[in-house]
Amino acid sequence: MIRYLLFDFDGTLYDTVEGIARSAQYALEKLGVHAELADLRCFAGPPLVDKFMEEYGFSYEKAFEARGLFQERYRPVGVYESRAFPGMTAFLTHMRARGYTLAVATSKPLLLAEELLERSGMRGFFEVVVGSTMGGNNNTKQEIVERVIAALGAEKDECLLIGDTKYDVAGAHAAGIGCIGVRYGYAAPGELEEAGADAIADDLDELENMLTYDEKTV
Repeated sequence: MIRYLLFDFDGTLYDTVEGIARSAQYALEKLGVHAELADLRCFAGPPLVDKFMEEYGFSYEKAFEARGLFQERYRPVGVYESRAFPGMTAFLTHMRARGYTLAVATSKPLLLAEELLERSGMRGFFEVVVGSTMGGNNNTKQEIVERVIAALGAEKDECLLIGDTKYDVAGAHAAGIGCIGVRYGYAAPGELEEAGADAIADDLDELENMLTYDEKTV
């Protein structure tokens, strides 16, 4: 029986795409690469160094440099170009009322995730929040999920990750737990299905119905 819900942050709890896309554009322009904002939505969520390498063929060294340039804009400006998804506070309230223990498992730097949760008044919903350090790509999604499970003192068959991209699905499965994908985030069409999400919810209402169904089948 599922007792613990682990949430990705970007694209799942929080709509952070504007600040992330604008900061990725800033970094790329500093490196002489032009990119349209609409093409940079994919940077919301996954580790930045990996994404710069995947999307632009950068070496690790150049991708790491791009990440540093990204932070030049993101930390003072971009982080605040974000907001919790509409209805999220009510949804989390309902999940707590149903007896679930909630946690955050994010590749986002922990300090930034904590700051945004505090600003939105949502920090108190979560028993555990685990993220990366400001230094960069220092944990895979699998490692982050495993750290959350350990911090909760939970069994894997009691845990479920909720996320919006293939990285969440892969990380959850590698850690030995299930994953519900949410379509309101930043995945490309068909991405969650191809990644093998255990279930997919179009919106928070559908997600709540899945999680409050008496016979949990996920």
